[in-house]
Amino acid sequence: MSVLPVSHPPIHLLDLVAQHAPLRAELDAAVARTLEEAAFIQGPAVGKFAQELSTYLGGTHVLPCANGTDALQLALMSLQLPAGAEVIVPAFTYVATLEAAAVLGLRPVPVDVLPGTFNLDPAAVAAALTSRTGAVVAVHLFGQCADLEVLRHMADERGVALIEDNAQAIGAQFTARSGETWWAGTVGEVGTTSFFPSKNLGGFGDGGALFTRHAGRAATLRQLANHGQSRKYHHEQIGLNSRLDTLQAALLSVKLRYLTEWTAARQQVAAQYDAALAPVSGVEVPERDSRSTHVFHQYTITVADEPGRRDALQQHLAAHGVPSAVYYPVPVHAQPAYQYLGYQAGQFPVAERLCRTVLSLPIHPTLRPEQVAYVAEVVRNWAEA
Repeated sequence: MSVLPVSHPPIHLLDLVAQHAPLRAELDAAVARTLEEAAFIQGPAVGKFAQELSTYLGGTHVLPCANGTDALQLALMSLQLPAGAEVIVPAFTYVATLEAAAVLGLRPVPVDVLPGTFNLDPAAVAAALTSRTGAVVAVHLFGQCADLEVLRHMADERGVALIEDNAQAIGAQFTARSGETWWAGTVGEVGTTSFFPSKNLGGFGDGGALFTRHAGRAATLRQLANHGQSRKYHHEQIGLNSRLDTLQAALLSVKLRYLTEWTAARQQVAAQYDAALAPVSGVEVPERDSRSTHVFHQYTITVADEPGRRDALQQHLAAHGVPSAVYYPVPVHAQPAYQYLGYQAGQFPVAERLCRTVLSLPIHPTLRPEQVAYVAEVVRNWAEA
């Protein structure tokens, strides 16, 4: 195996230091302006960032909030579903997707996902729809859109809301059969995102936003995120205190200007991985849906489903200086907090297999071609041993 030259920096799963370094003067200026204005809550930078992100996403309403989990909760709150209403979610996702429904007294209903794209299986969604279903939450996992056309048609036909959890796919696009192109997060009744620092558009702390094409829904969400009030001290609804800090908005405005460039860099890294790893036996590169672009929040391979096989590869990578991560090692229906839902092992075989076999490799805009080649060679040598 070739050795990464010592003149090159170590490989990181995500390297925010390198990503932020060229922006330092702009970021410092944004901080200075915020300090000078001293409007730390709902300052002018918040509205400015919301407008800039709206323009980026084709004119949809953008409502900043405190974090991505709040965004999911606010989206569901805006639907005013009755207690116990069912919310269909992927069985392979981060727990926040279920959590947002559960804390509102709604019932999460996990369904299985597609083995190649890791996104919701529309057939499984169709089978899970009942008279009690109030919403379907489509998670655009790892940076690629779920089947928005089929899911939106299904939701409209059954009179349920489609919510898009777009925390990992900001900037992805889906092309419908008509040729129309949709931005991820703008197709359903409400879309949500997170500005957690590790996201493709990440802040310097927590942050999130909601998207909707409907002015009435936007007004409701804005009110819910501000203690349910339409004006100060007048509270029409029970809401949350969920705001994006002015400082975060100012910094995110800087980073938004580079998002398209960073996305292209991630896609180049993924293409290099694909070329190097596609021929490797026992390893599958991520599948592409031809209708969706992929912004590669994660580059996630699957390893042959043999006991200990994935963990052995992860240990081999670590021994050769390559970090990796497992998103997600335990399916949501097996988490102790959700045992009350009554699901058993084996009910979601694809999700359960993915939890045993997925492994995310380093991917970020500053990853160098020689570093990508080194990671791929470490994987290939392990597979061929």
